[in-house]
Amino acid sequence: MLVEREVFGEEAMVAFGQSLAEHLKTGAVVYLDGDLGMGKTTLVRGLLQGLGYVGPVKSPTYTLVEPYEVAGLEIYHFDLYRLGDPEELEYMGIRDYFGGNSLSLIEWAELGAGVLPAADIIVRLSLIRQGRYVEIKANSPHGEALLVGM
Repeated sequence: MLVEREVFGEEAMVAFGQSLAEHLKTGAVVYLDGDLGMGKTTLVRGLLQGLGYVGPVKSPTYTLVEPYEVAGLEIYHFDLYRLGDPEELEYMGIRDYFGGNSLSLIEWAELGAGVLPAADIIVRLSLIRQGRYVEIKANSPHGEALLVGM
């Protein structure tokens, strides 16, 4: 399944993230793909708000992961941009983050190749005119089920 949208402006990206949250309440592994400045963290902010989180959402560029707990769901926002080697993820206990009731949102997932689990959903953000083209692709049967009705 493939879902495509055009999003114009930061507020619209937050709103899009909020609408996407409705489909991720049961957890998943989501790769967020796009160049620097495409709005990946803004999308995560909206997604967290859509799940009921109130508070600041910052990019975990230096910490690699920011954990959140919202409505009984463990949410992990990863930013692997500064990761030197995928093996570093093993040292931080990466496998402990992927459980039954967790939602993992991973920026720069390609830098963790070979260590990260496969994505259920891949979200690609790219530039169009003065906005963003958003492509959401199911990458597993679970991902297919999550995107139904989107």
